[in-house]
Amino acid sequence: MKINHANLMICLLTLSVGMVHAADFYVSPQGSDSDPGTKEKPIATLGRAVEKVRPHAGKTPVTVHFEDGVYYLPETVVFTPEDSGSKKNPVIYKAVNEGGAVLSGGAKLDLDWNPFKDGIFQAKTPAGLDIDQLFVDGKNQRMARYPNYDPAKKAEPYQGYAADALSKERAANWADPTGGYIHAMHIKRWGGYHYRITGKDGKGDVTYEGGWQNNRKMGMHNDYRMVENIFEELDAPGEWYHNAKTSTLYYMPEAGVDLSSAKIEVVRLRHLVEFQGSEKSPVQLVVLQGFTVRHAARTFMDCKEQLLRSDWAIYRGGAFMLTGAKHIRILDCTFDQVGGNAIFVNNYNRDILVKGCHIHDTGASGVCFVGDPDAVRDPLFEYNERNDLAKIDRTPGPKTNNYPADSAVEDCLIHGIGRVERQPAGVQISMAQGITVRDCSIYDTARAGINVSEGTWGGHLIERCDVFDTVLETHDHGSFNSWGRDRFWRKDAASSQAAIDKDPDLPFLDAMKTTIIRDSRWRCDHGWDIDLDDGSSNYDIYNNLMLNNGLKFREGFRRHAWNNITVNNGLHPHVWYDGSKDQVYGNIFMTPHKPARMSKPYTDSTRVDENLFAADEATVMKVSRRMGWDENAIFGDPMFVAPAAGDFRVKDGSPAFKIGFKNFPMDQFGVKKPSLKAIARTPVLPVVMGGQSKGASSANSTSFLGATLTELTGEEFSAFGVSKEEGGVAFLGLRPRSPAGKAGFQNGDLVQKVNGRQVKDIADFKKAILKAKGCVEFSVVRNQQVIQLMVDL
Repeated sequence: MKINHANLMICLLTLSVGMVHAADFYVSPQGSDSDPGTKEKPIATLGRAVEKVRPHAGKTPVTVHFEDGVYYLPETVVFTPEDSGSKKNPVIYKAVNEGGAVLSGGAKLDLDWNPFKDGIFQAKTPAGLDIDQLFVDGKNQRMARYPNYDPAKKAEPYQGYAADALSKERAANWADPTGGYIHAMHIKRWGGYHYRITGKDGKGDVTYEGGWQNNRKMGMHNDYRMVENIFEELDAPGEWYHNAKTSTLYYMPEAGVDLSSAKIEVVRLRHLVEFQGSEKSPVQLVVLQGFTVRHAARTFMDCKEQLLRSDWAIYRGGAFMLTGAKHIRILDCTFDQVGGNAIFVNNYNRDILVKGCHIHDTGASGVCFVGDPDAVRDPLFEYNERNDLAKIDRTPGPKTNNYPADSAVEDCLIHGIGRVERQPAGVQISMAQGITVRDCSIYDTARAGINVSEGTWGGHLIERCDVFDTVLETHDHGSFNSWGRDRFWRKDAASSQAAIDKDPDLPFLDAMKTTIIRDSRWRCDHGWDIDLDDGSSNYDIYNNLMLNNGLKFREGFRRHAWNNITVNNGLHPHVWYDGSKDQVYGNIFMTPHKPARMSKPYTDSTRVDENLFAADEATVMKVSRRMGWDENAIFGDPMFVAPAAGDFRVKDGSPAFKIGFKNFPMDQFGVKKPSLKAIARTPVLPVVMGGQSKGASSANSTSFLGATLTELTGEEFSAFGVSKEEGGVAFLGLRPRSPAGKAGFQNGDLVQKVNGRQVKDIADFKKAILKAKGCVEFSVVRNQQVIQLMVDL
């Protein structure tokens, strides 16, 4: 059952303001916890407020009023089932002035600063103090790092990287790097790794531990590396280093900072607020409204739990952590520069609403909905694991109710996501059902804006969102990103195909409810606007404006896409199954389709037709005829109303109406709350290319052993699971009885090395083959794994 979150919230708040309160409590930083909590004699802490409310909770309406000021929490505040309200008697904790009451997981330091050298100041700190983050006048400063942070490098890993970040030569300048950190991108840029430096060995090489943060463990990138918390690297304004052994803090202030009056704060707590209940005994009907939340610790070294066959590992926790809760409202709160996840909705939760919030500059994700793997039937964790499809449980749906469901993120501004970790999302959904993301502006994210980690168990609704400037530091993702490596999915697609041919319901055992993406605007300059990756199934996608890199469907079933606009781009079909039941119709495309590892007709229970192409007909149909598609396509100018102003509706007389296209609103994308809308950014609008075929393949090819080898272009690298830097040449349309097939090559193989010589393109391949004689070793990527083939030439 879908719950109307907005109506229930209004009902709760109406009850709270329309009745005479039997219990009102007041809290002020100038209060005392020994006082009664009246307006004249307020208490001082959130923890004491919870204690005062508990005898009244659920018995009478309660409102707790927080005056402006900073509330430093000595420990995590925990709400239990005894703190629950009821439908008639809600419990509301609210700031008197929105944003004025600050909940802090940190502590304020009073320090005596003295000059050290080279613009660096030093101060003694309390003995035993551990500092993970330093805030000066409310702004998070940076640990001493190499290379230095450059805000102009917004779309570069770590805003500054160096291949020699942990080289022996660099480390020779470090007296003792113990306690430093290494941050490095995954070798394929599918996220990142983090390591804690443990010292140097006898040869002077850096030693370290970690690297468990990415679920596809393939090692760190050779170039995209950064180190921090190294004393000798303190050389830029805004950097700091704390020597815990000598209790000394070193800091190089930015211009304009007066250390004699600056407010210095450090971080202590990971979780500021927790709701701790269960399915049988939930915490329920509590409202937290209008708070600013700051100073939650970074958690990247404890990001260890693998999500189901994804790139992700995750830390179960956040500044606000909810477990076993129902009808909880987090309203009009600001999550400001928290070190990990802002809000984590963990395991059993129902009807959780996050609304009107501003979440920015988080170390990890904005809002996470993550269920229990034990609720999943036949769960697998590492990417290369596979089920025996003859033995799997064929029961649809979850085993238990221990997962988030029927919850929503609404009318929120979410940006600056993944300042520390590189597997983040504005909203992350995994092992959950019926999650709504509505009227949200999400941008400036290291990876995806909205991420759905698997098909379990679908029924999500994404609508009226504005998502852009995403995938800024990773690779091979989209503004919306999903995968569906569920029970049916195997990396060797032929095995899944054979099983699904026998049982067409197999893909829907986990993706049991349709997920809808509609009425939203998307732009990704470093991936796809909407990316449905491995196995993503059971989606309806309509009324979306995609501004740059179009729509990608890889291996999956029942993806229906209609009435969408892909500006200067089109459809990217990657490695489809036969009989996929995909339906793509009534869209406005501006380029030919860009299939990857697809070289035959896909027409069995599949429909790609009756679309309008603002592109050259001959170029479009050269691709479409090969796929058996677009027999009834039409071609022409869609006649957009005012594309330079962002209005991509079509004018009267547009040929788009002939394919059943219907205009949809262009002024309803993103956050609606006036205070947030006033500060929210919007995406850069593209210049319409007027029928040019952006991204159309101009790949080079060559013949080899009776087959065709082709260079990869654009985003085709994704279909092979390789990076653009690695490159390669692919066998497309290879026949098993050809000389190449008899030599052991298969259709879709990607050649990356010949006798150890790197092959990035056709020119490299030709050079390598000219030098190869006798028995030649080919390094080939097959099903996203590297194999070696020995071939006599």
